[in-house]
Amino acid sequence: MSKLFMFEKPLGMRDTLPALFEQKKQVKQQLADEISGWGYQYMATPTLEYYETVGHASAILDQQLFKLLDKEGHTLVLRPDVTTPIARVAASKLLKNIPLRLAYEANVFRAQQREGGRPAEFEQIGVELIGERTSSSDAEVIALMIDALKRTGLRSFKVAIGHIGFVNSLFLEIVGNEERANVLRRFLYEKNYVGYRNHVKSLNLSSIDKQRLLQLLNLRGNEMKITEAMELVENEVGKQAASELQKLWQMLDAYGVTEEIKIDFNLVSHMSYYTGILFEVFAENVGFHIGNGGRYDKLLEKFESKTPATGFGIQLDRLIEALGEEAYEPSPVYCILYSQERLEEALIAAKQKRTEGNRVVMQDIVGVDDVDAFTEPFEDVTYLIGKKGKGAE
Repeated sequence: MSKLFMFEKPLGMRDTLPALFEQKKQVKQQLADEISGWGYQYMATPTLEYYETVGHASAILDQQLFKLLDKEGHTLVLRPDVTTPIARVAASKLLKNIPLRLAYEANVFRAQQREGGRPAEFEQIGVELIGERTSSSDAEVIALMIDALKRTGLRSFKVAIGHIGFVNSLFLEIVGNEERANVLRRFLYEKNYVGYRNHVKSLNLSSIDKQRLLQLLNLRGNEMKITEAMELVENEVGKQAASELQKLWQMLDAYGVTEEIKIDFNLVSHMSYYTGILFEVFAENVGFHIGNGGRYDKLLEKFESKTPATGFGIQLDRLIEALGEEAYEPSPVYCILYSQERLEEALIAAKQKRTEGNRVVMQDIVGVDDVDAFTEPFEDVTYLIGKKGKGAE
């Protein structure tokens, strides 16, 4: 074994130590309880998918895919997202009973640049509502996501909601073609608003059109920004997109979650399959969004099914970071420290405590060098050492 790689991990991969594993387990259970309570059913897809199907349809950049060959020479990819595999399954097996409410918990894999500092493998938890085109379904998944995050104990967070149709229609209306629009979208995706302003000023446009593009940056805040958006765009596609956001806001108000919502018409995504409403969740002290989602009415067409859908995904590691260590309440662990002649008594005591729902460690005293150091982390220690009846020695 090369000493260079003895303790190293592949770029972007991470170990999960016991304390963090237990915290993740607790948070996953809280999310799952809320998601299941809304009637969503969990499912799983393979870690490996065909490059020609899921790899192409996933909208993840080709250089971010982990690829390998099977024995038949087919190119496979490690699952780069979960929405696309679920769309594959839904289109092939499940569409007889739509709308579908599906949920998942899975690891996804995306190769990262060395300077990026982002994980190449991360856990994602989310839902997909497939087969319904209404604003009611968009409102449902957003409200569910908010309630699920609250159930984990997260309090200080905001969900930014936009509409990709508004941004696209405004850009095409003003700059005229997709190539020029893509440059503007890239600045917004990177949240490089200084670069966006400088680029707009350099364009060969009228002062009025430049001002309209710059005004887009101000369309972030409460529901009043929707009215401003309707006045900014002239084409019907853009006005319809703003109208859909207005209807969505009213529904989210009925759910009682608008305190966590802000309108953001600057929102765009690198996931090219989004077609309408899209959203991102931001929490304090976390530099990246901890969850995102939106409507993807065209994705299932890649699997020969014209079926609308919407959903969200939460990145577990980022949620854990947002919650902080103080949010984790580990369940107590009890210890029975015994000598070998009292093993039977120790087994009976441990079984009784476990029957009562407790976590119990049994430890032979011979295997402990420093009793005080070993027993310090436990909630309580029962000493069964020496002959029965004599207690600790």
